[in-house]
Amino acid sequence: MSGLVLSHTEEKTRSMGVTHSASSSSSHPTFILPPDILEEIFLNLPPHRVVCVCRLVCRQWREVADLESFWRERCRREGYHIHGASRVPHDWRLFYFLCKKRRNLLKNPRGEDELRGWTILLNGGDRWKIERSIVPHPNEAVQKNFVTSFSMCIKSQTVDLEKEGYSPAFMDDFQPPIRISDWYAPRSRCEYRISVQLLNRKNAVVQDFTPDIIYLPAFDEQTGDQWHQMTHVFRDYGPGVRFIKFSHGGKDKVFWAGWYGIRVTDSCVEICPALDT
Repeated sequence: MSGLVLSHTEEKTRSMGVTHSASSSSSHPTFILPPDILEEIFLNLPPHRVVCVCRLVCRQWREVADLESFWRERCRREGYHIHGASRVPHDWRLFYFLCKKRRNLLKNPRGEDELRGWTILLNGGDRWKIERSIVPHPNEAVQKNFVTSFSMCIKSQTVDLEKEGYSPAFMDDFQPPIRISDWYAPRSRCEYRISVQLLNRKNAVVQDFTPDIIYLPAFDEQTGDQWHQMTHVFRDYGPGVRFIKFSHGGKDKVFWAGWYGIRVTDSCVEICPALDT
């Protein structure tokens, strides 16, 4: 085909096994694949290519790429199962991509970037400090932690759900479980505090998790005291949740100068649209 330059659309369709005649419009294939075969082809392609490339080829491809049944099947094959029949996604494509992008919504959870991302509410004693972990963390990737002093130290971070890609409609209609976790360990005799609040657009509390203060004995080098994990899952919290406020900290109980209070690290806030498998 010397002298003939294929259009970008023609190249795309040929790569998918569809050709065009010279006289046909670039938006209309010469032959039409059965939708079930086309859907099976799309199910074996990366999802971003289906949305950003295949969907733009022609009307038939767009219709298949937009099918709720296509994205529901994609969820099934990749193990993204809804938590219960009472809440079925209105938009299976959105559900799929939110499952795929599940991540920790807290910034700088391990102190690798000093105190950036955190709002310091209380900075007592010798103030918050970042240090290398004294006791190895269960997750070898965690090498640093925040540590408190002899007077109360509390820091906080607020997650804006809409800015993170979770629309008000999705949060209200689907109400996905929200999982929080935090790791803490003693140095001397100390106390640990945590509070997580689900807030509406006016910053009023919709639901909160504020367990009793935990008092811990001093770290014992002989027994090698391990890290402890605090976890909680918010469910059935109702409509209106727009922000998540995560706060934690504490202090030592012996009032020693320096940093002998509670140590915290690897804090996490996750939106969990699908069941954990």
